[in-house]
Amino acid sequence: MKSLKYILFLLLIAIIGLSIYIAVQPNSFEVTRSKTIKAPSAVIYDNIVDFKNWEAWNSWLEENPEITLTYSEQTKGVGGSYSWNDDGEIGTMKIVNVNEPTRIEQKMQIGDYPPSDVIWTFKPNGDGTTDVTRTIAGDNLPFFFKAYAAFTGGMEKQIAPHFERDFEKIDSIVVSSMKQFKVDVNGLTEYGGGFYMYKTTSSSAANISNTMARQYAEIMNFMQANEIPMTGMPFTIYNEMNDNGSVIMSNAIPVRDKVIVADDSNILCGYIEKTRAVKATLKGDYSNLGAAWKEAMAYLKANNLEQSEQHPFEIYVNDPGSVPNPANYLTEIYIPIKENTIETEQL
Repeated sequence: MKSLKYILFLLLIAIIGLSIYIAVQPNSFEVTRSKTIKAPSAVIYDNIVDFKNWEAWNSWLEENPEITLTYSEQTKGVGGSYSWNDDGEIGTMKIVNVNEPTRIEQKMQIGDYPPSDVIWTFKPNGDGTTDVTRTIAGDNLPFFFKAYAAFTGGMEKQIAPHFERDFEKIDSIVVSSMKQFKVDVNGLTEYGGGFYMYKTTSSSAANISNTMARQYAEIMNFMQANEIPMTGMPFTIYNEMNDNGSVIMSNAIPVRDKVIVADDSNILCGYIEKTRAVKATLKGDYSNLGAAWKEAMAYLKANNLEQSEQHPFEIYVNDPGSVPNPANYLTEIYIPIKENTIETEQL
């Protein structure tokens, strides 16, 4: 009997000691992880700011697919939220503040326990990559949370691996989304023509993007200096296209009227006649233009259409500066067609 009392006494001491140990554990926690992702900050931000995208990369769901999700009417931006049920334990996440596209602030709460703050930051690096940081922090932790942390190695050990796995999946999903593209051959159409300011140059395939950017900057500066308004989106006329990818091109911006320029100006005014053309549309990064041109040319061959003497051109329908994801760039290709072949095709 004495030995039983002694054992119970030791057990009581152990319980008291353990309780004291748990009680003196920190009342707050913070876990942070970062990753550099090869994508613009706006593209990553757009994925994370909408909870409907989380199911594709949430590692807690990957680990426990039995978790059920419930989405509110609003899942994106301030006020957006969703909830989950993990074997009867209810959790909620809500967006409380945003600074697009550099910061997202969220509140996460599990059951009746105190909420935690979740902060995402997106720092562009100037080379097309973004440093993404995710932090979760909480305070006034209840005894149960502190006990759980004490026996499982702490919140860092429990949360950090999930953050790291989430980042891996976000990286893969976002980068993959930027590579998607679609080509539609719209067939025969009529292009209305009009005046345009342009500058002609040659370029290798490897340097064409930089060359275009420089050309358009010079044209825009000229138009601004001379108060010439643009009336449409920039386009490129291909005067010569070689098998090795090198080109002679005229980069152009539409204007309403004919503009008389000085004899020594390298920015000139041109005119495109109204013409019938085969049109193809690329939705995707400009690196996929080769595939779009190939499909457009195949359409000509399949329909016995012959290209006219008028040079083909492509119009950049939206501004990359306002479209963060290259998968959403829109480019229209026009290949002018000889009228006699159009008549043959229509017969």
